[in-house]
Amino acid sequence: MIAYNHYIKFIPELENDKKVEGSFDDVVTVRESSLENLPKDLTYEITFFNNQGRDLTHYSDREFARTEKDQLWAFEVKGVVTFIWYSGTLNIEYIPHENFTDELLEYWCLHLMLPVFFTIEGKYDFLHAGAVEVAGKPILFMANSFGGKSTMTDFFLKQGHTLVSDDKVGIFSKQGNFFLVPSHPHHRPYRDRETLGYFFKNILNEPKKIHIIYELERTEADALIEITELNGIEKFKSLRFGSEINLYFLKDKRFIFLTDMAKKIPVFKVMVPWNIDRLEEVHNMICSHTENFNK
Repeated sequence: MIAYNHYIKFIPELENDKKVEGSFDDVVTVRESSLENLPKDLTYEITFFNNQGRDLTHYSDREFARTEKDQLWAFEVKGVVTFIWYSGTLNIEYIPHENFTDELLEYWCLHLMLPVFFTIEGKYDFLHAGAVEVAGKPILFMANSFGGKSTMTDFFLKQGHTLVSDDKVGIFSKQGNFFLVPSHPHHRPYRDRETLGYFFKNILNEPKKIHIIYELERTEADALIEITELNGIEKFKSLRFGSEINLYFLKDKRFIFLTDMAKKIPVFKVMVPWNIDRLEEVHNMICSHTENFNK
């Protein structure tokens, strides 16, 4: 499977592994470990908020800071699986727990473990957003919880637009430009726990420069659809609010990244009437704006 611009090689191979063509930067191997318990060297830990009904804990063999070569890390989804890796490698091992299944392994690996891994390894920063292509130009949708991000992404996909990411958008900078990478070939337009959603074959197959970020804001059902550009502190706040995988020990790096992104990437607020019958109208207006906007 290709995810986050890497070929993810599960060993043993998953029965329902999705075969999608596309380019990739390198190979990440995810294999079952010979260990039954966490190594005793993992003496530092962070406990996260409950996620999808699971308790999550992050471990390391040294104080939490920017990673060092050969630093040992672990990410535990209690009752399901623990992932282990040494920094500077692309080899991840996993220890199955009592509730382990292949489906849960795939879900937690693609949905959260790999974004955490790529963030710690300094490969990508992430925004919590949906992303699609319009006329070959990648655009992102960010919103508050229940703010319509998933609904908007779903509507665009139903109109034939190419998927970039359903939930988490990996971003990197190169020569002053900001690029996104396709996440994984799934789309989840509903809120069931611990599922990746539907297999979605029409997914971007290479990194591309980000064109526009749209912040969606709900408004009255009969209100005008308005698109206005954000600038200054409001623009930075929008990006900061949409920031994903916010590990406290990387906050200085993340601040610099978001500040640089705010200088380069246009961000627009879209006032979206809370009326499903007007989604086509919103879609058409965003498409027209995207196609006609030049940085």
